[in-house]
Amino acid sequence: MAWLLPRACCLKVFCQPSRGPFSSGIARAWSGGPLTAYMPEAVAFAGSRDHPGLYTVSVEQVDEFWGALGRNRLMWINPFHSVKDCNLQQGWVSWFLGGQLNVAVNCLDRHVHTAPNKVALIWEKDEPGKEVRVTYRELLELTGRLGNTLKRQGVKRGDRVTIYMPPCPLAVASMLACARIGAVHTVVFAGFSSEALADRIRDAQSETVITVNQGLRGGKVIELKQTVDQAVRVCPLVKRVLVSMRTEQKVPMSELDVPLEEEMMKEDVCCEPAVMESEDLLFLLYTSGSTGKPKGLVHSQAGYLLYAAITHKYVFDYHDGDVFGCVADIGWITGHSYVVYGPLCNGGTTVLFESTPVYPNPGRYWETVERLRINQFYGAPTAIRLLLRYGDDWVKRYDRSSLKTLGSVGEPINTEAWDWYFNVVGDARCPVLDTWWQTGGICISPRPSSPGDEILPGMAMRPFFGISPALLDDKGNILTQNNVSGALCISQAWPGMARTIYNDHKKFLETYLIPYPGFFFTGDGAYRSSQGYYQLTGRLDDVINVSGHRLGTAELEDINQHRAVAESAVIGFPHEIKGEGAYVFIVLKKGTDVSQEQLSNELKELVSKKIAKYASPEYIQVTKRLPKTRSGKIMRRVLKKIVEDKADELGDLTTLDDHEAVEEIIEGHKRLLQEEQGQ
Repeated sequence: MAWLLPRACCLKVFCQPSRGPFSSGIARAWSGGPLTAYMPEAVAFAGSRDHPGLYTVSVEQVDEFWGALGRNRLMWINPFHSVKDCNLQQGWVSWFLGGQLNVAVNCLDRHVHTAPNKVALIWEKDEPGKEVRVTYRELLELTGRLGNTLKRQGVKRGDRVTIYMPPCPLAVASMLACARIGAVHTVVFAGFSSEALADRIRDAQSETVITVNQGLRGGKVIELKQTVDQAVRVCPLVKRVLVSMRTEQKVPMSELDVPLEEEMMKEDVCCEPAVMESEDLLFLLYTSGSTGKPKGLVHSQAGYLLYAAITHKYVFDYHDGDVFGCVADIGWITGHSYVVYGPLCNGGTTVLFESTPVYPNPGRYWETVERLRINQFYGAPTAIRLLLRYGDDWVKRYDRSSLKTLGSVGEPINTEAWDWYFNVVGDARCPVLDTWWQTGGICISPRPSSPGDEILPGMAMRPFFGISPALLDDKGNILTQNNVSGALCISQAWPGMARTIYNDHKKFLETYLIPYPGFFFTGDGAYRSSQGYYQLTGRLDDVINVSGHRLGTAELEDINQHRAVAESAVIGFPHEIKGEGAYVFIVLKKGTDVSQEQLSNELKELVSKKIAKYASPEYIQVTKRLPKTRSGKIMRRVLKKIVEDKADELGDLTTLDDHEAVEEIIEGHKRLLQEEQGQ
């Protein structure tokens, strides 16, 4: 395809603006030697002789810590005069005030100066073995042409641009082109329905959509342009749809449609970067709210970019020359931070994974690891549990010796999946990092830490630099002791946090800052162990109160340790004696031969043993699959409505991956209740 390998040409000194102080930031990982080799800025931090010392500086000397990293890790057009102006009590957050920069220049131009032919992206296409490598120079050319195309089409600084594309180099260039010209991108996962896409286009008041003719995923053709056509019919603000050709198949084009490659090839590769303020909008990222109405979380320029780069470097122990393999879609925040912005800001080589974990077979991830020599692999527990069902052989037939670090993202990983990931995938030599997020980046993770520090299965464990967690009880009291559970809050602002909800700051305050005044409320519950480690216990709206005991559903779902269970979801339901009871949905491993009665007895015994007898579930329903979003998250609100016999109130299901799963679960629930009543 023409846009993949544009013609080589002089880039007019790569369109670089005047540069501020900058040092690479890709230092060698700390292995117990001089701390300044691990974090060069530590030379200025008094008392930072080890990791605990660095962490203490990051939360107690905030301006010094983030100021030093901000000056050294980013390239500024004009330097900032103040590190921060933040007040969680009153609801404002600003970082690196007075600073001006361009995110695309930080991700591209400065690396083209030093290593123009270094590979920036490895596009792992849906077709196995057909990967495409794109250098920093080529990606800068692609971004420049696209930026100029957007400007000629009428896109201005501050305009919102909706990107509805599969993972591919042009999708990354679309994000970076928006950043280059000062437009605000909102990437929508290219699996959402036309209705869900239209909701996001309207909320963002977007006049421009970028898409492809067709997508390919798991060997199937997905009619993405057709979905966009349906969406824009109910989005009168849309003035243009830029259409790239992912396949050779021609699609109907309307007067709104612009053939993207044709227009890009008319443009110069040099696109003047906009001078952006630190707190200007960089992108909107929509999440599905419990009401079904999407919330557009706002991320700004400098703070987000710095935090994504620093977490990418230090959580995953990324070294210059490594191949970083995050298999998340770019439509999710994980893809934003750890496929695009973090790795590229660090001058890294990052993998764009277009396919699925089981196409053309359940060995796809591990064959890709072998072929691309991936060093860090970052995926979701949902995928790990899925692959666990297929056994060890699909893993062991491929060479995974290049792997150094394994990561888990999206939800807490259960113990059995963690053990399999560590022992089978990583050959018991790669640390498994169970990462906990707030939108923007990783906040709690087993690494970084002091050399040799323990990692406990299924625990996020240690707060990242600058993250100051606090556990609060129902009355808002801070729980200072260990071996205690509470609402997980963060007591001070950090650079990578979301700034607001687009056009609804009141909702942002009500959701995150008002519940516990002076704290950022994450919505999650957590347990702090006797050693001071953090373990996520689930969303607080997923807590079950059984006989006065609060149980996180994530804790109950750890019954996946049972030999027959591949996946589970726990829902609370009204119980006339206990207040609430636990209703468990179970997906069995393939080839499992166990009766419903035996399974039920064994699982109840396991829960009684692992937690307590009062936690034993009332109902256990075996189902072939669980209802999930297209990103793999279990839709627990749907399960809750079914358990409450309110299947006619399921609400917005546009993000659901498989609607047949819901019908199967409704029928199974009815049968289970009939069997219980018949006994």
